[in-house]
Amino acid sequence: MAKKKQKTKQRQIGKTQPVKKPLIPAKHKNAIWTIIIIITLLVFFIINNTREEPEEGPYPPGYNPSKVESDSLK
Repeated sequence: MAKKKQKTKQRQIGKTQPVKKPLIPAKHKNAIWTIIIIITLLVFFIINNTREEPEEGPYPPGYNPSKVESDSLK
């Protein structure tokens, strides 16, 4: 069996590793989150207000709308 040669990493003086830049700069993160939250709230508001109107109400306790309608038809 052959022995594997081990390469040791030697640090070279004056050489630095490249700095990774973030995808979104830190100064823009708050603005982007604010825009996302506002858009989300607008979408929920639009969805909530585009539904059909519910029946008129609230009704008093013990009120039966079908009974009232059948009584008025007689």
